Amino acid sequence: MTHPPHIDSLTEVTRRILSAIEGHRRVLVALAGPPGAGKSYRSEQLLQSLEAQRPGQAVVVPMDGYHFDNAVLGTDQLPNKGAPHTFDAAGLMADLERIRLDAGSVAVPVFDRPLDLARAGARMVTPDHRIVIVEGNYLLLDQGPWRALHDLFDLSVMLEVDDETLEQRLVERWLAMGRDAEAARHKALDKDMPNARLVNTTSIQPDMVWR
Repeated sequence: MTHPPHIDSLTEVTRRILSAIEGHRRVLVALAGPPGAGKSYRSEQLLQSLEAQRPGQAVVVPMDGYHFDNAVLGTDQLPNKGAPHTFDAAGLMADLERIRLDAGSVAVPVFDRPLDLARAGARMVTPDHRIVIVEGNYLLLDQGPWRALHDLFDLSVMLEVDDETLEQRLVERWLAMGRDAEAARHKALDKDMPNARLVNTTSIQPDMVWR
């Protein structure tokens, strides 16, 4: 089996995306990775890098905007928020299909982490956006219903981060959100890291790995 190339450079990832757009009206790029891998940070880096060469042509669609609301999850499932079944995968797929159709602007939701809720219609994907970066944990997950998304992507990138670094980042994230040290460690190790292991062991092979 051929292994995907491992890339360490933002410049090289940008170059490959720009190469993929040549001859096409629009490309959808999946930027996947476990919790704490830096998807939001890397997608923003990519956006700025692409903007420098193709002003106004790139946009980011975050998978986190498709979190089910706390009221929908209820008390039974709320502790599992962040697991694959706590996202509206069908809603994400419907929006990505509309974006691929390229028949007009598409409004997408964006997750507000401090408020712990998704804001509907918070970002617009317009006809000017030729490069759509979709970032999220489970975009390449090889299980239903996520498997149905794979054919919508023209290019896929997986972020690679070692477990020790992930744990450290996740604990720091929960501390920043007001948890005490014990609660932050519990959230990181017992809630986030099982999802991280799922992403790392159950995702399909990407087109490239970004270390």
